[in-house]
Formats: sequence, structure tokens, C-alpha cells
Amino acid sequence: MSEKLALITGSAGLIGSQAVEFFIEKGFKVVGIDNDMRAYFFGQDASTKENKTRLEEVFGDKYIHLNIDIRDKVKLEDVFKEYSFDLIIHTAAQPSHDWAAREPFTDFEINANGTLNLLEYCRMYSPEAVFIFTSTNKVYGDTPNNLPLVEDPTRWELSEDHPFYKGIDESMSIDNSTHSLFGASKAAADILVQEYGRYFGLKSASFRGGCLTGPLHKGAELHGFLAYLAKCVATGKQYTVYGYKGKQVRDNIHSFDLVNAFWHFYSNPRCGEVYNIGGSRYSNVSMKEAIEYFEKKFKKSANIAYSDKNRIGDHIWYISSVDKFKSHYPEWDYQYDIYKIMDEICRVNG
Repeated sequence: MSEKLALITGSAGLIGSQAVEFFIEKGFKVVGIDNDMRAYFFGQDASTKENKTRLEEVFGDKYIHLNIDIRDKVKLEDVFKEYSFDLIIHTAAQPSHDWAAREPFTDFEINANGTLNLLEYCRMYSPEAVFIFTSTNKVYGDTPNNLPLVEDPTRWELSEDHPFYKGIDESMSIDNSTHSLFGASKAAADILVQEYGRYFGLKSASFRGGCLTGPLHKGAELHGFLAYLAKCVATGKQYTVYGYKGKQVRDNIHSFDLVNAFWHFYSNPRCGEVYNIGGSRYSNVSMKEAIEYFEKKFKKSANIAYSDKNRIGDHIWYISSVDKFKSHYPEWDYQYDIYKIMDEICRVNG
């Protein structure tokens, strides 16, 4: 039986690097694509270069790193001509809705056109491969902000009798809302992934993530709130909370739990699926609660600035329902709750 081969884009990033480790341990050889655009987006502190070097050193010839931009169709096609893939995990992206407004062409060309490039070359050269896309809950725009939220002492919350109390499911509309340009480019990619499954029969899925996190996250002000918040509290750097009194709620899923979900989908794939995936009620926290937790762990007061102005399209409250995914893959479950996640991040920043 020949060795399985996976292509992982954004392979030195948080989810990409976790996927590299996970699937090599499952017996795969991995071709990784990453050109460290994160340093361009967010500065050298957010660079993935260190992660790339670590993967090469740890995994040797099990990991082939390619410094390619997914917008470069010629070079990307050459990769697909050279290798026949069993699995494609597409995590490469411009990930910030604030940054997208600075360079709309760059954002859309990476998130939408780059995804189209990968899908089409997958269809042409590796049509039997499983194609997994890391989408985002931002495809729903600010529609979650229309929910009847109530203000509690530390968070915004839904009443327990609301249909979405357990989490927002895939029935929420993506129409008639403010997405941010990032949300729009990711929605375009998300629909393309579904369409290649439904129209061409590709074994594809869009995973609409909440906050994706873990100890390898190179948190920056514009992306990766938990990791960046922990770094700020640990170092005394000022952290700015934008709007909603710091009571905005996010569910957080550890990179391992997300990649494990990818494994379950790969093991029994479907065509053109979409799944909301996040920490759900199992793993969620408000900004205010996270600040207080990190203050206790680091035994120091956080340097917090509050802005009354929220980010455009930002969610006041977002908790994912993972019921659909768990109904399809009942053997999948979480390994990390919010406290285990935050403790791990603290150890890295301590």
C-alpha cells in the first residue's frame, strides 16, 4: 500500500502546522505551502518562519516545504502536476476583517481566487482527493448581532429557551448583513468549496470556524485574540477592547480538536458539506472573563484600553453549534475546554 500524500496550505500557521503534525503521525507524507504572508499582514512578530523551520527539523523528508503563493497559478499547477494528493487541507488565508479593508484586492485574491485555484487544480489532477477548507463564522456577517441578547455582569448572553442558545447552526442566513470585506471573500471561497462538491462531485467541506486557537498561535492585534491578549497581559503591553463593554463572547476551539475533526471527515468524506465548528457551549469565554483569568494566572493587572467603537461586522456573541458535525461523526469529541486552552497559552507566554 503506497504512502498517503497530503497538501496543506498555510502549513506553518496555527491550523496548518497542527495538521502537518497530526497527519504525519497518521502515516501521511505532507507537502506544505506557506510563504509567510502573516509577517506581511501583521509584522515580524507574527511571522511563521520559526514554525516552518521546526516542522522541517522534526519531520525531515516526511515534510516538503514549498514557498509558494496560492495566487500564483503557474507554480501552483506545477505542484499538482508533480504530486497526486489524497488529501488537501486549505488553511492559507488573509485572516483579519480589519486588514482586508486596507488592501481589498490582496484579501480577495488570496481568500477567494486562491481557493478557486486549489479547487480547480484538485479537480484536474487529484479528483479523488478529500478537500477541506477552513472557512469562518464571518460568512454570517453581523446577523448574530440581531439575536435578543441580554447583558449579564461579565458577558452578553442568550436566554436558555432560545433556539440558538446551544449555538448557532448552519441554518443562519448569510444574506442581508455586514460581513466585512474579509467575510465576503471567505464567503465566496466557502460557496466555491460547496459548489465543487455539489457540481463536480469533489469530496469537499467548508468548516466555518469560531475562534481557532492554541499554543502555536502567533497572536497579533488584528488576529488571534486569546493568544495576543495573553501576550499583552504577560508583558504589560496595552490591549484595546473594541466596543460591547468587553462583554463580547467567543467560542474557542483548540487547533488539535479542529484538525481531529478534519481527520474524521477525511475518514468518511461527503460531497459539498458545510459545518459550523467551534468551542460551542463546551469552550467559550467573554473578553472580560478572559482578561480576569489571565490576570489571575500571570498575577498582574492587565493594561486595558476600552473603545466605544466596535469593529465593523464584529460579533457581540457567537457560539457555534457543532450538532450537525457530531451527528455525521459521533465519535469526534473535544479534548480541550476553554480553561485547558487558556492554561496552555499561559505556559507559552509565561
